[in-house]
Amino acid sequence: MLGTSIGGINAAIIAGNPPAARLAKLKAFWQTVSQEESVGLDLMTDPMRQKSTQWATFVAAVGGISGFFKPRFWSPFSMGLSVPPEEASFYDTAELADTLRDVVDISYLNTSGNMRLTVNALKVSSGELVSFDSQKQAIGIEHIMASGALPPGFPPVRIDGDLYWDGGLYSNTPIETIFDDTPPVDTLCFMVDLWRAEGPEPTTLNEVQTRQKDIVFASRSNRHIEAYRRTHNLQCMLQRLYAKLPVELRADVGNEVLDQLIPETTLHIVRLVYPGRDWQMAAKDINFASSSISWRWEQGYRDALQAVDQAGWLVETTEHNSVIVHDIVRNSERSA
Repeated sequence: MLGTSIGGINAAIIAGNPPAARLAKLKAFWQTVSQEESVGLDLMTDPMRQKSTQWATFVAAVGGISGFFKPRFWSPFSMGLSVPPEEASFYDTAELADTLRDVVDISYLNTSGNMRLTVNALKVSSGELVSFDSQKQAIGIEHIMASGALPPGFPPVRIDGDLYWDGGLYSNTPIETIFDDTPPVDTLCFMVDLWRAEGPEPTTLNEVQTRQKDIVFASRSNRHIEAYRRTHNLQCMLQRLYAKLPVELRADVGNEVLDQLIPETTLHIVRLVYPGRDWQMAAKDINFASSSISWRWEQGYRDALQAVDQAGWLVETTEHNSVIVHDIVRNSERSA
């Protein structure tokens, strides 16, 4: 599992529990941080949904979310004054640490042979994207929280002397981490993208802010995929050329070339993009209304089922492709 920000939290819950407990722990987390409503979105018209979620985000912004974050009332930070780096935020996320301890079994997560977890965070002092990988180090609650420490709302998390912010500031869907890992076999990757790069032309201030946030946080996956495809194809070409060299000449090939030789593998990426029907407005990233969470949960489940049903990765190809992207065709799009 690989994730950043809220994706890192979800990934940690999945990887940090035995298979039989994962769904229950995921539901427990989202029930803990959701705001109960008297009327569900499915019983509202779109204008009513918009007003309801506007109110939910206002309540979250003013009062925080129990089990997740709470406002730092009267903090000098909000007045532009200096504070300790770990307190440089509008909200305190100490409650999130307690919630994560309840839903993530750190001992299970770090047991050799269990599901691998990688969460990304941004080193504040250098702007470098850092991957915390359970295959290479012990993962703790602090690594998971660092991956979701989005400023200026949430404070940075200090790990081994360095401060870290949300890895989404660098890449919200960090697929390049998988590319850097260079899997030696054909690989199937399900990529969930919560922000939609495409959208209508905005006409109001709120629409401008919504479109801006979508663009800033949308995955740069197309650019990363194309760069990986070019690099991988060159590496495969090197491998073929090396195989044709006489044995006596192979000894002259330096390690810097040998390190680039890779087998001709294919990475299948099943891309699940949030459909973008947003009544959550520009503040949708702090919308924790229970009906909105349920709606997104159900939408994601339907998309995943359709992706598995379409199973484009099982279609045989006659030529080698380093990367094949499978975008699902939703039932509503099929009938259109």
